[in-house]
Amino acid sequence: MTPTGHARAIAILGLPLIGGHVAQFTISLTDAAMLGWYSASALAAVTLAASYFHAIFLFGAGFAFAVLPLVAKAAGAGDNRLARRANRMGMWLSILYGAIALPAFVWSEPILLSLGQDPQVAMDAAEYLTVMGWGIIPGLSIMVLKSTFAAQEHTKIILITQIATAVVNAAVNYVLIFGNFGAPELGLMGAALASLVTVSISTIILLICSQRILPEQELFRNFHQPDWEMFTRLLRLGVPVGLTTLAEVSLFTASALMVGWISPLALAAHGIAANLSGITFMVHIGLSNVATIRVGNAIGRKDMFHLMRGARVLMAISLGASATTVLVFLLFPETLIGLFISPDDPDRPMILATGVSFVIVAAFFQLVDGLQSLELGLLRGMQDATVPMGVAACGYWLIGLPAGYVLAFPLGFGGVGVWYGMLIGLSAVAGALLWRFRRLTAEPHALF
Repeated sequence: MTPTGHARAIAILGLPLIGGHVAQFTISLTDAAMLGWYSASALAAVTLAASYFHAIFLFGAGFAFAVLPLVAKAAGAGDNRLARRANRMGMWLSILYGAIALPAFVWSEPILLSLGQDPQVAMDAAEYLTVMGWGIIPGLSIMVLKSTFAAQEHTKIILITQIATAVVNAAVNYVLIFGNFGAPELGLMGAALASLVTVSISTIILLICSQRILPEQELFRNFHQPDWEMFTRLLRLGVPVGLTTLAEVSLFTASALMVGWISPLALAAHGIAANLSGITFMVHIGLSNVATIRVGNAIGRKDMFHLMRGARVLMAISLGASATTVLVFLLFPETLIGLFISPDDPDRPMILATGVSFVIVAAFFQLVDGLQSLELGLLRGMQDATVPMGVAACGYWLIGLPAGYVLAFPLGFGGVGVWYGMLIGLSAVAGALLWRFRRLTAEPHALF
């Protein structure tokens, strides 16, 4: 296959995945936008709550991410039984983890207070989490089903489902946050209820679709029966993958906590900048998924030549997407920030000024953030998880987080110093993962 052929195949597989990720992220983006128009205090609370939720959620998503390369390899080898086993035990692990994690949402307020957050913001965030926390099990189940579908290139259903649930979420948000059409005005709680409703609907739709799209695999046949060999295999792969994801997400969570030490308004601005950065990052998450699938398939076929050619094409696409984002962020920062703040909000000028400085730094770390995400996808396709976990932990926690703290507080840069710290940490991880990928592909016999 030529480079053009690889680009075409990546687009066919990747565009629905990217669209699905964007639509999924739109749910939290809609929460932030509508609550920003509702009040600055509500925006600060949902920023803190979302950072807390995603740190816990995305560790558990490691089991779903582990399903992706296994099912992709099974698809490359034509092994339906392996795909069914991976899906079933991925669901088991996700449900078990969700049940264990639930108390961390129900009793989140004392945890947030112990982390130095403003008491009112912590109380409001905990109220949101008490409702939204119940969505962790259906949310993780969605992640497993999406991995099973995507690994076998059934991506259109993912896109359609996520767009539909994003639309439902926006509509329910509009009704419940502001009290429209005779509904009670619930504010922050309205956003939490809307998110819980939409994630539950999405789970039901994907469960139904799994029986119609992949009937030959009978994904839920004998669902109650354990498969301890696959359970252990997914556990060993999923835990380091989850810890790798957690290392990055917790960098952003810790950054939100540090900005929260400055002021609630700074936290609101941080939330806007993080959401803008997050929506563009969904492109790279989609490309990372494509990388995992195509590498897994290539390994299943024992095709090293096209593995490498596809990796180069993916890197070129990722860098092109990042360059576009950099231009948009640098040219229109104030316009982008202003979308999240009511024109009548008395705190608008302060949030705008702070948020613009955050977005300018976010523009530059798009390049390295996209690259490290793609590299992780390539390595996951090779089922290489332990070393990337160590790289991520060191880069984010031993380099990025301390750098952000020093720049923000001892050196007096404030919130923008926290963002510079994230840029430094992401750069270190991107460089180390690129070295790891080159080392593994230099010895292809170890991959097959």
